[in-house]
Amino acid sequence: GLIEVVYPLRNAAARPTVEYFADVRDVLEAFRTMRARGEELLGIYHSHPASAAYPSATDVERAYYPEAVYFIISLQPTLDLRAYRIISGKVEAVTIEVVEGA
Repeated sequence: GLIEVVYPLRNAAARPTVEYFADVRDVLEAFRTMRARGEELLGIYHSHPASAAYPSATDVERAYYPEAVYFIISLQPTLDLRAYRIISGKVEAVTIEVVEGA
């Protein structure tokens, strides 16, 4: 599917510089809005500022939405965007296409 709307979520992790855990209030509000607009969850994104764009053990453990594509943006050594499906602890790379002006 084509991602047309992004809902930024605050990081509520105890160690926000090295882990990400979406603020539950933000998640609930995003899902309420999506439901009201008839939208579906296509993907979830977060960054790895100091590591590769590959799911960490924590990412895999917290992959609560098997229907979603998980996007990881790395800044090391250069900007890199990758996408994965994570189902029952299994990580599978997904090919993505960035469409400008869509």
